[in-house]
Amino acid sequence: MTTMAELTRRGIIGIVKVKHPPVNALSYGVRKGITECMKKAESDPAIQAVVLCGDGRTFPAGADISEFGGKFAEGPDLRSVLVTIENLRKPVVAAIHGTALGGGLEVALSCHYRLMHTTARTGFPEVALGILPAATGTQRFPRVTHLANAIEMITSGRHITAKEAHSKGIVDKLVSGDIIQEGVTFANDIASKPYRHLMVSTKPVIGAENAQQIFDEARKRLASRAVGGPIAPMMCLKAIEGAVKMPTFEKGIQHEADLMYLLMTSGQARAQQYAFFAERAVSKWELPDGATNSRNTKPKAVKTAAVIGAGTMGTGIAMTLLSRGIPTILIEQDQKFLDRGVAAIGKLIAYQVNKKRISNEQAQKLHTLLKPSLHYADLKDVDIVIEAVFENMDIKKTVFRKMDALCKPSAILASNTSNLNIDEMATVTKRPGSVIGMHFFAPANVMRLLENIRGRQTSGETIATVMDLSKRIGKVGVLVGNCYGFVGNRMLHMYGAEASFLIEEGCLPHEVDQCIKVFGFPMGFFQVADLSGLDIGYKARKGLGLIGKGLPERFRFGQRYSPISDIMVENGRLGQKSGKGYYNYGKIGGRVPERDPETEELILNFCKKHNIQRRRIAPQEVMERCLYPLINEGFKILQEKIATKDEEIDTIWMTGYGWPRHTGGPMYYARNFVGLPKIYERLLYYKAQFPDSKHWEPCELLRKEAMQQAKL
Repeated sequence: MTTMAELTRRGIIGIVKVKHPPVNALSYGVRKGITECMKKAESDPAIQAVVLCGDGRTFPAGADISEFGGKFAEGPDLRSVLVTIENLRKPVVAAIHGTALGGGLEVALSCHYRLMHTTARTGFPEVALGILPAATGTQRFPRVTHLANAIEMITSGRHITAKEAHSKGIVDKLVSGDIIQEGVTFANDIASKPYRHLMVSTKPVIGAENAQQIFDEARKRLASRAVGGPIAPMMCLKAIEGAVKMPTFEKGIQHEADLMYLLMTSGQARAQQYAFFAERAVSKWELPDGATNSRNTKPKAVKTAAVIGAGTMGTGIAMTLLSRGIPTILIEQDQKFLDRGVAAIGKLIAYQVNKKRISNEQAQKLHTLLKPSLHYADLKDVDIVIEAVFENMDIKKTVFRKMDALCKPSAILASNTSNLNIDEMATVTKRPGSVIGMHFFAPANVMRLLENIRGRQTSGETIATVMDLSKRIGKVGVLVGNCYGFVGNRMLHMYGAEASFLIEEGCLPHEVDQCIKVFGFPMGFFQVADLSGLDIGYKARKGLGLIGKGLPERFRFGQRYSPISDIMVENGRLGQKSGKGYYNYGKIGGRVPERDPETEELILNFCKKHNIQRRRIAPQEVMERCLYPLINEGFKILQEKIATKDEEIDTIWMTGYGWPRHTGGPMYYARNFVGLPKIYERLLYYKAQFPDSKHWEPCELLRKEAMQQAKL
């Protein structure tokens, strides 16, 4: 394997430049190259100081992710590279531009001086992969910045700007010009100065005198999130503790390595690394027959867009497009609703300014990119139009007829629908190949998931364009097939059905939600339902004719069905928007859920009316009944080719529904944490208990794979 670094000289300064595009990841070749170049610079009498930098767009950005989970090549590991740099008999200056994350920051910390371009960013993201900065990061970092800063950054994985890095003492100087020239100038200034005292490994931990208090506060903070959560943050904290409590730097490194081994051999680390790769795998989309993928279908250019509907979803979608510099028309049929939508976008922009995420000048540009309109005729030149009107097929068909008649032939017509049939919408147009679903998640300007729904006739070019646009607007675009609920909501219906049956049979809402939160979800089903608004599902069921038609109350979907949510709405309990739903929020728009005796009375009265004998239900049953039908539905989705691979389902649930990343998503969890034979056996058990619930029937694909796994 060739090395991926080169040594050149400018006067008395040696320049070690990493050359491994696109991000100069610290692969075996890079580690070998840096080591060899440093040794050459050390032995060259003409070189008095060294600048370490990256070629192209960034300083070494971090570890080479292609080495994750595989066997590392023989040669220098990163820790030995850092020792070589720090022990060099000449001062080394890190010239940082682009990003220096994880291993990249560890490399910088092994240098004697650190310069950073004002546009660069840095941080330790390892915790998101279920691991810790194990190339001495937990030991060096609290020796350049205050212990409290080191704990916060390493346990959160937060990236920071150059300005913040300088204020925290992580870098010595900020520069705005050519990073390599600035590094050479700086190196010339310090070449003859003593530097051995700048070796980070020899420095004391900053803030060590208050270490016990700092660690106690951090442990308390992390413990509040630890139930059902990832173990990596607490392991990071323990590793940093070693920097204070271990008698030597070398002992601290060994402590760090021991904790890293525990994490790497845990199921959580493997799951979080799977999640990392899964999110990247979904961008490589393909149709079920495998004939078309993103690599051989070119997207159209999207220079202008329009959004129809200025409600909560429409304004969130418009804000997303505007924030990426796409001129956007916002269309409403009523001036009052349009004004309200424009005002909502104005508040979102103002919030960004107040949080100092954008400047006043950038905010003004966003305002100029927005064009409010009451006229569909203004759609004539846009490249894509996304309707975000009420979730009713008749209304959506009316809108699609108008879009089809007024948009240019090359325009893409998209629907922000969460459940409805894309093919049915396409039938009212003359361009079914240009019709696609774009299911944004609320709030659309915040949530990263974008479920893109292909119809039977949606063209590869349309798919490629929308998948490319998804990435451009900062979303994780996942391509799925067309069915009721698509992937995410179709699986959610199974989870919601069982959660509702559980409160009929003996649980109360907070008891079900607590079990789900212990598993690792940030919120339980009923808290999420209150947040979304119970009236949304009620209106959808009403539109489908499932309410008030004299159907048997408990069999409305061709399976068992609980009308308790309908009863909540009919009693004015809409969720947070009305101040009460399954929980009481104290006021309209309140956010803190409290148990509500009225809710519990409604549930108990319903049970009494229908002669339902309530019982105590164990937490294990709650977990299995909420999650296993959802997983079974995931296998059905694969079997029907609505999704083409596990990664699509898992990414949807992790980015859109809060499934805990440290379990890898529902499909990964089923295969690797529980085991398919156990899932299959429990499905059969509950099928016998509840024969009138079709979702307990094991999917054929699940059955086959469970039998296969059982033989291994």
